[in-house]
Amino acid sequence: MRRRSFIRLIGIGAVALALGSWRAFGVEETSKHGKVDFHAHPILLSYINGLQRLDIDPHEVEGLPLPKWTVDAHLKFMNDAGIGFTVLSMPSPHIYNGDAKEKIACQVAREINTELAEVCRVHPDKFGFVAVLPMPSVDGSVNEINYTMSKLGALGVKVASNSDGVYLGDEIFDPIFEELNSRQALVIIHPSPAQKLPRSDVVTGNVMALYEHPSDTTRAVLNMIANGTLEKFPKIKFVVPHCGSFMPYMKQRADSIFKTLAGMNITNSVDVETELKKFYFDLAGDPMPEQMDMLLKITDGDHLLYGSDFPYIPAQVLLDNKKSLDDELDKRDLTKKVYCDNAEILLGE
Repeated sequence: MRRRSFIRLIGIGAVALALGSWRAFGVEETSKHGKVDFHAHPILLSYINGLQRLDIDPHEVEGLPLPKWTVDAHLKFMNDAGIGFTVLSMPSPHIYNGDAKEKIACQVAREINTELAEVCRVHPDKFGFVAVLPMPSVDGSVNEINYTMSKLGALGVKVASNSDGVYLGDEIFDPIFEELNSRQALVIIHPSPAQKLPRSDVVTGNVMALYEHPSDTTRAVLNMIANGTLEKFPKIKFVVPHCGSFMPYMKQRADSIFKTLAGMNITNSVDVETELKKFYFDLAGDPMPEQMDMLLKITDGDHLLYGSDFPYIPAQVLLDNKKSLDDELDKRDLTKKVYCDNAEILLGE
């Protein structure tokens, strides 16, 4: 090694030690992708048109209009936030509106996945994607898994907490998860509003992001745990969104109730703590200051992933909150794990 290079290396090391943070080296220099965002949503033309074909009004379903999104705006946000790579997944509303429109849902899924793949083809060093499935269509979903993961380069799939009222954990989905398990696939869960909600005169029934999104995610995760989904399909890598939703609160309560039910021979015995440790959890939804402490009651730093929820959370809000999350992760010595290492394990790097 040349003397000048050696001196430069020593100097960089000294700076890192002085700052007490590996970030002095730069994320990009310490991992393949740099900081990875596991929760971000492209609002594609194929998605907008597909919802119209399916007679789904996103404003009516979600209580909010679809945000505006462009590739250029997303790339600018990534640059400003120091994000090296983003895994794109589709948002809610889910693309299914009754069995009578099943064929259309399958067509819409293919159109969305094809457009997603094209975005990633143009920017392979910045974007990857998980495919949207036309669940609860079993045949349509298995076909889409095979096509997107074999032909389009999908990293895995996104699944809704419930699809047309059928929840994750229902045995009807077993053929879908068998296929995903055989591929050791990445599966990102995203909330979808329950079919029947108190829509009138109650704010939680109007704006889904306030309460129903974490509520329905929690309902789905509990159903998966109760029905042994992770035991049946141990090779799937499931990601739970929004800081675990309500699971940090539900862990102790669910464990107690499942034990009571098992003692009454109503259900099989369920080890909630063990099952929760099999999931990964993204940090979308602003984990600071309370959510991080709560989340670490049910999991550990090896199972946390960064998630922005861009563009549903505006870029400036995310940038304003960046320092508090950076500081918290540094304090817990979790920065590299959360931003890089855990993501690269899931991406097979």
